[in-house]
Amino acid sequence: MSDILWQPDADRIARSRMDTFRRFLNQRHALTLDDYPALHQWSVEQREAFWQAIVDFFEIRFRTQPDAVLREGTQMPSAEWFPGATLNFAEHLLRRRDDGVAVVAVAENGQREQLTWSELAEHVAGLQNSLRAAGVGLGDRVAACMPNTWQTLVAMLATTSLGATWSCSSPDFGTHGVIDRFGQIEPKVLLTCAGYRYAGKAIDQTAKLNEILDRLPSLQQLIIVPYARPQARIEDYRTGANVTLWEDFYEPGGEPDFVPVDFNHPLYVLYSSGTTGVPKCIVHSTGGVLLQHVKEHGLHCDLGPGDRLFYYTTCGWMMWNWLVSALAVGSSVVLYDGSPFYPDNQRLLDLIDDERINVFGTSPKFLATLESSGVKPRDSHDLSSLKTLLCTGSALSPQSYDFVYRDFKPDVCLSSMSGGTDIVSCFVNGNPLSPVRRGEIMGKSLGMAVEVWNDAGQAVVGEKGELVCTRHFPAMPIGLWNDADGEKLRQSYFSQFPGVWAQGDYAEQLAHGGMLIHGRSDAVLNPGGVRIGTAEIYRQVEKIPQVLDSVAIGQQWQDDVRVVLFVRLKDGVALDEALQLQIRQVIRANTTPRHVPAKIVAVTDIPRTISGKIVELAVRNVVHGEAVKNTDALANPEALELFRNRPELVS
Repeated sequence: MSDILWQPDADRIARSRMDTFRRFLNQRHALTLDDYPALHQWSVEQREAFWQAIVDFFEIRFRTQPDAVLREGTQMPSAEWFPGATLNFAEHLLRRRDDGVAVVAVAENGQREQLTWSELAEHVAGLQNSLRAAGVGLGDRVAACMPNTWQTLVAMLATTSLGATWSCSSPDFGTHGVIDRFGQIEPKVLLTCAGYRYAGKAIDQTAKLNEILDRLPSLQQLIIVPYARPQARIEDYRTGANVTLWEDFYEPGGEPDFVPVDFNHPLYVLYSSGTTGVPKCIVHSTGGVLLQHVKEHGLHCDLGPGDRLFYYTTCGWMMWNWLVSALAVGSSVVLYDGSPFYPDNQRLLDLIDDERINVFGTSPKFLATLESSGVKPRDSHDLSSLKTLLCTGSALSPQSYDFVYRDFKPDVCLSSMSGGTDIVSCFVNGNPLSPVRRGEIMGKSLGMAVEVWNDAGQAVVGEKGELVCTRHFPAMPIGLWNDADGEKLRQSYFSQFPGVWAQGDYAEQLAHGGMLIHGRSDAVLNPGGVRIGTAEIYRQVEKIPQVLDSVAIGQQWQDDVRVVLFVRLKDGVALDEALQLQIRQVIRANTTPRHVPAKIVAVTDIPRTISGKIVELAVRNVVHGEAVKNTDALANPEALELFRNRPELVS
């Protein structure tokens, strides 16, 4: 077919772990699964046999054997996976103890550090001892506001080795962004950097950290990594907790212990984007994350010992949690901290060659920026180590597929993926058995009963609709924080179609099995593939006395999304450059640079529902020239006309 841009040859298929797994299943269960569609169908129809096969194929070590694979009720959510089983997450990521390189950490200023598998385990053992001495045990929360360094990884492994729960944000989150997250989960320990670097600038975190510390009364231990502020002192920080510099907190050495926990024991707390208030705290299970990630790394990405995985991410995005799990299949991980375009737009391309990266992960925006800059990686770089290019965060345009095969590398498996923080993994992604078609995600993830439903709850093919998952899967969150009866969880994912997971993605399944994601089906903003909740922006705009009201939307712009903020001002106030600068500075100081609107536009009214809710989706539709379905629910529907054909939004 003309839309096929690449397909694996027979030798590559035969050498892939996905095909090895297919043959493993055929032999074990006397099957004749000949291709990926057949393999996926079996994995959904025979979920218990499939997930048991994942356990066996990847040699997952249960300290206590389970009573069953799955117990479930009549409808989701009601599953208990591997009841009775105990295991430890960090133990699986630290199975190797040799002198091969486990972790390479590179900073934008060129600093490079690496740890062998043996050294990594020694650091984890030392930090584990000190965390235990600080009182960290089962279920305690250890939070981190850290750049993407080896220290962050060691801290996560030491935390989870003890059966404690890990939660992370990145230093570009503003004061309230951190407090809104960590304030809910009440961490016992906070790991943070004194300063960080981005685009050649060193940013001192001291003042922000002291504001945050004032709002974390649960804290008993603060660990400071000086990083970009080498002069950091413990006296700089105002807190009732013990304060220690990283290098003074522990000595590496010895062997780590691994505390066995229940399969459903809380491993991570990740956060929603905060669209309708403070972010939801999403609790992920130890066993569910481990099984889902070894499946995705070992099978879908074809990673194993001898391979190196890189994904450009901060520690505040779920892709960091996803990236480091590659250790569980014996692969090395390459961490990068800083701007992907510093000192120039070839920085990460250099990294591919310098570190011999095999699987390279990035965003559609990165690829679009390279193309618009005239960069042709295949002419300037070797790239011989690269076998797979991963992409997620937003929909990858057909033009970017063309760019990859024309100018990046013609013999590479381009795997576009889509999932979410909600499942810290993928619903749809690539695999080493299938062809790459222009503009399409290859297909559904193994074990995931993904469909696209119309508004009537009917599965459709070739039509746009809601991406749903109709059967339980292990990586489903075990709950939301402070949601004892599970009502918030049900409202978040199971209210649109009772008993069926609705992801909130507007999607399309094609006749041959390929998938398209057309964007979020709710009001979440997605500039550069980073999910942003409008409430996070509103909370900052409310601090500007000249602004009475505001609404934020994502406008489709140049193969990406840009944030547009509409403001209703006090009488007599003009939206001059000074006020625009003030608004942007407040948003940037308290959230992240991604939250800063590309355009700020003054309007005289903001449309709301009769119950007083701002209607972002209606505004977005008007800006894009699309129909608004239900204006009867609006208290002031005439206000929508204020957003139509705005000249400020055509450039």
